[in-house]
Parts: sequence; structure tokens; C-alpha cells
Amino acid sequence: MTHETLDAAADVLPAEAIDAIERAATSAHRHDELFSERAANIKQSAVRDVFDISLRPGLVSLAGGSPYLQSLPLERLGQTAAKIIAEQGMTALQYGSGQGTEELRAQICEVMAAEGILDADPRNVVVTAGSQSAQDVATKVFCDPGDVVLVEEPTYVGALNTFEAYQVEVATVPMDEHGLVPDLLEARIAALQTAGRNIKFLYTIPNFNNPSGITLAAERRQEIVDICRKANILVLEDNPYGLLRFDGKPWAPLRAANPDDVIYMGSFSKIFAPGLRIGWALVPAHLQRRYYLASEAVTLCPSTLNQMLVSAYLRDYDWKGQIETYRGLYAERCQAMLAALAEYMPEGLSWTRPEGGFFVWVTLPEGVDTYPLLRKAIDAGVVFIPGAAFTPSDEPSNKLRLAFSAVPPETIAEGVRRLAPVLRDAIAAL
Repeated sequence: MTHETLDAAADVLPAEAIDAIERAATSAHRHDELFSERAANIKQSAVRDVFDISLRPGLVSLAGGSPYLQSLPLERLGQTAAKIIAEQGMTALQYGSGQGTEELRAQICEVMAAEGILDADPRNVVVTAGSQSAQDVATKVFCDPGDVVLVEEPTYVGALNTFEAYQVEVATVPMDEHGLVPDLLEARIAALQTAGRNIKFLYTIPNFNNPSGITLAAERRQEIVDICRKANILVLEDNPYGLLRFDGKPWAPLRAANPDDVIYMGSFSKIFAPGLRIGWALVPAHLQRRYYLASEAVTLCPSTLNQMLVSAYLRDYDWKGQIETYRGLYAERCQAMLAALAEYMPEGLSWTRPEGGFFVWVTLPEGVDTYPLLRKAIDAGVVFIPGAAFTPSDEPSNKLRLAFSAVPPETIAEGVRRLAPVLRDAIAAL
């Protein structure tokens, strides 16, 4: 890393990122030679970088996909947590089952039933530290270095970070406005297998994909699973947003009709609270033991206290009513964002129109790289996530992600208004 490189990067990266690079470049240590090859693949998340920056006072953050926790009954939840510790503290604060408590696993099956999975067995549920941990365990169990996993283009940055850490090659499959394209998936699999590559699973977010907001069409869902089954490829279905469909009618997950071919990952981060770090995997019965043992080796046991709080919430609170509240809030904010984009954005842009979830995906004309625009946007008082964060490619991206979940409608409009001149100038410079 040279001073010339840093000077060039200063026009692209926020000052905080330049400072971090400079510190890293000048802090070589004799222990550096001890790092594993895997450690070299672990990268700082672009989303985390921008999230930290977005905490600056005065900035409108359209970056982070955070739920609107202010709508939760926080005072009552505090009383519930205090009661659990006071009356059941010896259990809540002690080591627990590596698979998760029996009560919560049974309740998780009830949550999945509301999504359309009616045959889930609590014995096949493994409670994890959020769905991020569930992805990590799946990759550890199934992938050797050099194996291939298939993902949608674009896909969740956290999954990409996991795959990179395990030295797995990520192969992308394009989406259109109806989600993953079956013919392109089939062609991608055929080309990789012809080349002798070992494909382990397809990682997919079928409902309100992060970052694009696109939903996989109902008529494509079984076809996608059938294509993977024929090629002996597992499907890793990540569905944190499924219950947050604005019309209140969740689409059946891929797992619903395919118990032997889909590992289903869910999370309470979006439908309750992310700080509890409670997610789960519903694993095919013939894979459950290997998966559970690998999960236990990582976390020993998920937090008993947090599990008990989630169980109390599902048992004693109107959790379905809270989801209805979330749906209404997010639908209003999504419409506010779409209206602001229509009002303020220059010609030449397009964007998705999600039917649920947290995100809108904006496409600029070819030739615009949205990453260098981030610093200009910060100077203008608004933050977004550049599209390059959501692909394994090192190529520039003309796309960006905007999140509407945590921002009031009037603030969303102001953020889009601030962003519009930055994008207009970028287009004019082509």
C-alpha cells in the first residue's frame, strides 16, 4: 500500500476508511505470518463500514436494513426479561441445550406454519445465533475449499462474506423482475458440472431479496428446487422477510413442499428484534445430526436467556399483531420511498417495486460506478449502500441499495431529495 494509492483512494472512500487502511498498512507485525489462508479471505463488510458512518448526526441513513423497534412494547418486554431472570435465573443464565430449548423449537414450528411450512418437526430445528450463523454452519458442513455455491445476482453481503471466509467459489445466476431465472440456473449448473466443478448448494432469498427487494415468482419456485434436485444440489433458503409481505399473505417457502431438499433458515431479527441474535435452521431429517453437531461446535449453546425471552414473547404477546404493525409501517415507508424516487430522481434511472421487506434497488445508466458516489452522498447528507457490496465480482456496479424500514416517511423523502443531485451529476458526467 503506497501513499499514491491512498491519495487515489481518497477520491472514492470515506475518510474513516482511508484512516483504517493507513493504520493497517503501517502496522505490520511478526504475527501476520501466522494468519491462515482462510483469514486472508475475511473482509470488512462494506455494509458495516457505511452503517458506522451513518451514525453521524444530521445524516439521513437509507443504508441499514434495521427493523423499527420503536413499535415494540419495550417497557413490558423489560418487565418480562426482569421476571425471567428473577424467577428462572438459574436456568436462564446457565448453559443450555446446543440445539435450543424444546419450547422455542416447538414455537418456531408454529411461526413457520404461519409462513406455509406445515410439517416441521421440532427435532429437526436447530436454534442459531441469527440466520448468519445458520449460513456459516451450512457452509462449514457442506463445503470444502474450492467448492462452488450458487447465488442470486445480487445477493446478501453477509452470505458472500461467509462463503469467502470458507474459500468457496461463488457463482452467480441472474434474476429478472420475477426472481431467479430457471433456464439460466440450469445452464449455469450444466456449464459448471461440465467443467468438473463441485456444486454444493444454491443460496437463495426468495422473498424480498436483500438487496433487490425482488420476490421469486410462485410458478418458478418448484422448478428451481427440481433443477437443483436433479443435479444433487441442496437449496439453502434464507427467509427472514417472508412474513413481512405487505398484503399479509405470505407465499409458501420453497421448503414447504420439499422437506428433503431444502435447508430453511429463519430469524427473529426482522419479525421481533435483531439484538437478541436468535435464528434457526429447519434441516432435513437425514442431515440434522451433522448440522446440529457443527452448530454446537461453534456456539456451544445459543443464549438461554434470549431464547426464553423470545418464547415469552411468542407465548404471552400478540406477535402476529406486531407483524401486522410492522407490515403497515413498512408498506407506508416503501410507498414514501417510491413516491420520492418518482418525484426527485433524474431521467435514466429505474428501481424495483417490492411487495414486502426492507429494500429498493436502484439502477443507474451503464458507465456509472456508484461506489465513488458514496462520499459525495455523505457530503450531501445522505447514505446508501453501493451495489458492488452485493456481488462477488470486482467490477464496478451501476446499482445501489436504499433501505426504508427504519426511517420515517418524511425523512425518506428528504434523503432521496439529497441523493438526487449526486446521481444527476454522475449521469451528466458520462
